[in-house]
Amino acid sequence: MASSNSYKLRCSIPGHEMDVRGLATAVFPEGSFVSVSRDRTGRVWVPNSSPDRGFTEMHCMSGHSNFVSCVCIIAPSETYPRGLIATGGNDNNICVFTLDQPQPLFTLKGHKNTVCTLSSGKFGTLLSGSWDTTAKVWLNEKCMMTLQGHSAAVWAVIILPEQGLMLSGSADKTIKLWKAGRCEKTFTGHEDCVRGLAVISNTEFFSCSNDTSIRRWLVTGECVQVYYSHTNFIYSLAVFPNGQDFVSTGEDRTLRIWRNGECSQTIRLPAQSVWCCCVLPNGDIAVGASDGIIRVFTESEDRMASVEDLQAFEDELSKATIDPKTGDLGDIKVEDLPGREHLNEPGNRDGQTRLIKDGQKVEAYQWSVSDGRWMKIGDVVGGSNQQTSKSVMYEGKEYDYVFTIDVNEGGPSMKLPYNVSEDPWLTAHNFLQKNDLSPMFLDQVANFIIENTKGHVVGPAQPAGGDPFTGGARYIPGSADDRPGFGADPFTESVFQNVYSPELNGGAPQEHKFSEEILESLESLLLSVSGPNSSEPPLTIQQINLLWKASHWPDDIVFPVLDIMRLAVRHPQVNETLCGEAEGVQLCNHLLSLMRPEGRPANQMLVLRTLCNCFSGRHGRALLMAQRETVLSRAADLATVCNKNIHVALATLVLNYAGCLHSQPDLEAKAQCLSVASRALETVQDREAVFRLLVALGTTVASDQTAKDLARSLGVNSQISKYSSVSDPAKVGECCQLILKELQ
Repeated sequence: MASSNSYKLRCSIPGHEMDVRGLATAVFPEGSFVSVSRDRTGRVWVPNSSPDRGFTEMHCMSGHSNFVSCVCIIAPSETYPRGLIATGGNDNNICVFTLDQPQPLFTLKGHKNTVCTLSSGKFGTLLSGSWDTTAKVWLNEKCMMTLQGHSAAVWAVIILPEQGLMLSGSADKTIKLWKAGRCEKTFTGHEDCVRGLAVISNTEFFSCSNDTSIRRWLVTGECVQVYYSHTNFIYSLAVFPNGQDFVSTGEDRTLRIWRNGECSQTIRLPAQSVWCCCVLPNGDIAVGASDGIIRVFTESEDRMASVEDLQAFEDELSKATIDPKTGDLGDIKVEDLPGREHLNEPGNRDGQTRLIKDGQKVEAYQWSVSDGRWMKIGDVVGGSNQQTSKSVMYEGKEYDYVFTIDVNEGGPSMKLPYNVSEDPWLTAHNFLQKNDLSPMFLDQVANFIIENTKGHVVGPAQPAGGDPFTGGARYIPGSADDRPGFGADPFTESVFQNVYSPELNGGAPQEHKFSEEILESLESLLLSVSGPNSSEPPLTIQQINLLWKASHWPDDIVFPVLDIMRLAVRHPQVNETLCGEAEGVQLCNHLLSLMRPEGRPANQMLVLRTLCNCFSGRHGRALLMAQRETVLSRAADLATVCNKNIHVALATLVLNYAGCLHSQPDLEAKAQCLSVASRALETVQDREAVFRLLVALGTTVASDQTAKDLARSLGVNSQISKYSSVSDPAKVGECCQLILKELQ
């Protein structure tokens, strides 16, 4: 097949009525791709055999009540051998479609703002990112995990091929690496919103940003290369099958092809925003833009458009008008520009732009290496980034500036009039009040005014009519039962007179010392709770209240009280009193405060043991199941504390939760158990703790296909395989082998 080594237009597909916001290569039919648009539809395009070398619409999908902003393909499975199509929209929902019907197979709800990015992984896992600052992991129609940590909209997500690693890029300028639901690393380097991510291999990825740069990263954290060529925001990336070369698109009207680390070709389009791109299996490139047209480019000469169509595309490009305020062309002074004779000199690189003066008109040309000539890419209107004295009329008054603001993408635009003599903060305040917008945007709107009314802008200027929340042109971010406990703490008990009495009063300051009467009361409580066949009298509410009060001693002396409490909560009366509806949340919050990572290891261990023993009673189980998300999250932080006893207690707590959840269909809770156990296994060394964590994993996935799929997608198999050969103790190796068999 002949190749020109230079991409040219294959076809233009006017398939959407509004901006094309997402593209994805489809699994079926061969050579097809999917597009989504602000016109609220998704469409599947298949190559046709007609002379125009184009594509035909095979399927149209609708199900969103607002703009569709992203799309990805969920890999084929036994149930869906042709794969599924997932789309995210401004209605906060994710719709999942088959190729057989126009309506969604199911809809995923959970995000609180626009879903702007999607990525799929193994076993049907789906990862979404949203303006609500979170990413979510979905499996079998359920949200399994919510990834929280970014401080602004999550614009980009990808699932790496191995080890259950996930990446998210945000308007907070950072990229985060997630494993088993936990942020393992934060990548910094970009100076503006991160807008796109693309996988290179198991260990490398690309990112692109509003800062006009593309970066190549190792998952270990190092940025190994930065690529510059774009002159405005970069919105999307796609990698060629060789895993090295790639393409990018952005707000500078261009598609850029990168080979061997260099921008080898720049293709300009007759549309301001080139939102998205994807590489087809045959190496062709599809791009979607703000004019609603999908364009496919090819380097194969037998797939290129006819000479007439190529000329029509060039003519369309030459008629475009370019606003210099976008900064794409630098600052323009008409009087300093050369005439048409300047085009007699050849360019020195593909995509180089040259401006010439033709009378009072300014024209922009781009050098094409493959054609060896300058191609007109449009007429420049406006002339300069510098402020002019021309006034703008708005509501019958003259203003120096009238900005067009889109607060909600596609919603009604709002006008922001401003005179340079006015206070930008007061103007911003009045604008927010008039349009009933949140005062939290005051700083952003004021800074937007300041940035866009400078006398002379150095470098790329803000587009007029931009968005104050990212600075983008029209792109808006959001910016229980009575079963016995499963792992109830089997730790040793102590004799009060020999151990607790001197501990309680010996080291306590005078104001915390107990009277003899109180000590006798606590001794009686301990005797009552220490043995199942105790003949001691029933506990009194006063004794339990004394224990609760004593647990608030200072951190450095509360240890013996916690030791009594972890024994006491196994007693039905104490369990009901301390863990009941009224007091339970207070108990939980107090224990968690003693368990903070910077706290005392003795207190951390005893709190974990106390929580384990709470499972021995109905009220304790109900409390800990209600507080599961917080308790497990805080407990997981202790895996990094280098203490064998803490690790065993942590593993026991996870095992308790796994046991309680075994027969329940709470997939999000099981996902957290898997996540905490998986993360803990990365640092825990003690074999007893490892064994209990393995049992917790096995209990969580047993008899639950979805939990098994999630465990596989998180890379649990490869993580635990090292334990399969452990023979001391043998139970570790045997348990690991059973889990691996379950996960086959």
